[in-house]
Amino acid sequence: MTDFTMEKDTEGVATITWDVAGRSMNVMSFDGLRELDGLIDAALADPAVKGIVITSGKADSFAGGMDLNLLGRMKDTAGDDPARSLFESVMQIHTLLRKIERAGMDPKTQKGGKPVAAVLPGTALGIGLELPLATHRIFAAANPRARIGFPEILVGIFPGAGGTTRLMRKLGAMAAAPFLLEGKLVAPERAQSAGLIDEICDDPLTAARDWVLAATDGDLVKPWDRKGYRMPGGAPYHPAGYMTFVGASAMVNGRTKGALPAPKALLSAAYEGALVDFDTALRVEARWFTNILLNPSSGAMIRSLFVNKEALEKGVMRPEEIPDRRVSRLGVVGAGMMGAGIALVGARAGIDVVLIDRDQAAAERGRAHAENYLSEGVKRGKTTPAQRDETLARITPATDLAHLRDCDLVIEAVFEDMAVKTGILREISAHIGENCILATNTSTLPIGDLAQASAAPERFIGIHFFSPVERMALVEIIKGRETGAAALASALDFVRQIRKTPITVNDARFFYANRCIIPYINEGLRMVCEGTVLPLIDHAAEQLGFPVGPIRLTDETSIALAAQIARATRAAAGGADPENPADDLIFWMEEQGRLGRKAGVGFFDYDDKGKRQGYWGGLAARHPAAETQPALAEVQDRLILAQVLEAVRALEAGVLEDIREGDVGAVLGWGFAPWSGGPFSWIDITGPREVARRADRLAAQHGPRFACPPLLREMAESGTRFYDRFAAEPRSA
Repeated sequence: MTDFTMEKDTEGVATITWDVAGRSMNVMSFDGLRELDGLIDAALADPAVKGIVITSGKADSFAGGMDLNLLGRMKDTAGDDPARSLFESVMQIHTLLRKIERAGMDPKTQKGGKPVAAVLPGTALGIGLELPLATHRIFAAANPRARIGFPEILVGIFPGAGGTTRLMRKLGAMAAAPFLLEGKLVAPERAQSAGLIDEICDDPLTAARDWVLAATDGDLVKPWDRKGYRMPGGAPYHPAGYMTFVGASAMVNGRTKGALPAPKALLSAAYEGALVDFDTALRVEARWFTNILLNPSSGAMIRSLFVNKEALEKGVMRPEEIPDRRVSRLGVVGAGMMGAGIALVGARAGIDVVLIDRDQAAAERGRAHAENYLSEGVKRGKTTPAQRDETLARITPATDLAHLRDCDLVIEAVFEDMAVKTGILREISAHIGENCILATNTSTLPIGDLAQASAAPERFIGIHFFSPVERMALVEIIKGRETGAAALASALDFVRQIRKTPITVNDARFFYANRCIIPYINEGLRMVCEGTVLPLIDHAAEQLGFPVGPIRLTDETSIALAAQIARATRAAAGGADPENPADDLIFWMEEQGRLGRKAGVGFFDYDDKGKRQGYWGGLAARHPAAETQPALAEVQDRLILAQVLEAVRALEAGVLEDIREGDVGAVLGWGFAPWSGGPFSWIDITGPREVARRADRLAAQHGPRFACPPLLREMAESGTRFYDRFAAEPRSA
């Protein structure tokens, strides 16, 4: 079975078709590269071939990029000299694409080459765009669902098969930055206006063949191969280019705080490559790409954000014995922010939704949330008025629970209070059918206790959405003591329908995500009580790679909610924890009326538009800054170990059943240091022995919350890592 085939017609056009068997979208493998190389050689050597067209056998796409499963394993198979082996492998790709680009032309006269065109039926990502960029003209189908670009930066690498060098020289640093540094993907029309592709047409294959037969020698020479070429916008030594590169460096460091290796490597490849000729720039790019492949961060990010994420989305944890249970009619009870968001994502997935609240006005406000969100999407060109109206037509606001009788799944999303939730769950149970799955969107309340309010606990499950629902990718599915396989399958099928990533956990207070997030927040608040200045705490977290520090996160999620959770935790534990001053600080902030961003005042002051104006100076009266501030590394160790130790305890306790879910859930759920791949990957990168040593030191200084879990201790002593021990035989749900 081959990935590439070639056909030659009577007019002298060789059409090379990329069609990977068994895949809905083409991905590049090393075998595929060798096949393509051989076909290019054959076409260039055949005097009957006047030109080449490279296209896809997939109706709606060209390619999804390199097979990241293989890319993630490259380092492990690179032998005793991995740097040299990886560099040579990358240079083989550069050599092939440069061969396509030069197409047999004479190096001195730049004549005699054979025109090569690329035809994109649809989506072209990663090397699926790097290959077309090496051809002489790119033709794309008028496919509005297609996406074109380089998403590599989002999984810890960068375009390393010539994409960085070619796009920089084609567009200039300023125009290339959104595609290289942000992973921006665009539809064909925007790709054409940006300069990524050349033509959009209804029959791109015919247009490409016609162009190939009519192309002249001058059409084949790339701008960077012409004498006197100058980079658009200026190279680094040009005054304008200098400012662009300085600005790009400042922007990247401002956004990443230096925590992500790939953007820094990309900037280095772009800057250094712009100082030399094109072929040397390709070698520079290959060296920096090798550097990133050798960095454990890239392997961890590829594993968590691509391999494991994809496995979870495809249902690796789904009970195999249960037939498909996708939802056609969804009931959402509670039309507040969470309920309205759930209704929106359900309707966008083509599901009919009934959105219920106590009064019609509240239900209508929930639907209005969807309307406002979709209308904003129309303004930004992300959706059309017809699509907006079609989605809104699927949401029916109502007050009568009788509307739930035909639902396949009902999600309760009322106020986070045990009495309120159990009351409404009893009412819902009286109106739903015997095959309907009943779920609760709770972030903290035990599923087993809530299940007792349902008529059938085996058909009851937790589906914990993160806020805002429409933007957050993760959904935490919680199995209660009596939750059956059908309920789990239904929840997983629904999450797949709405195109989010599920993790499945067992019932325990705070489940998994909040079990790790709350210690992170509390550790930050403890340091406030000790006199650590607030900017040091938040900035330490950001420099670890967290999107927001614990102080800012408390404001964003609401101090009122934090106080509610603290009270519930104390009640469940039978009293106050004298070792946790964070609760008292939260209660005091609540008494001051400083309830967080939504209230306009919290640990930060805000303007009338909700923009942060700086930390609140009044906190110093209660907790003045200590004369000696802790070292940055000390603050970072406390913040990150508060989370990773709790993740290990969750695995020990059986709350987590698979470390893949622990890592994916942490990165997608609360932004745990994405460069690390998640808490278990972070431990593997740092080394269990070193993590145990740090835990022991912190436990001696700050108490038993940093006590090293037995599982981590055992792994530290045996010298094993989590992905060595658990990945070979992953636990299943």
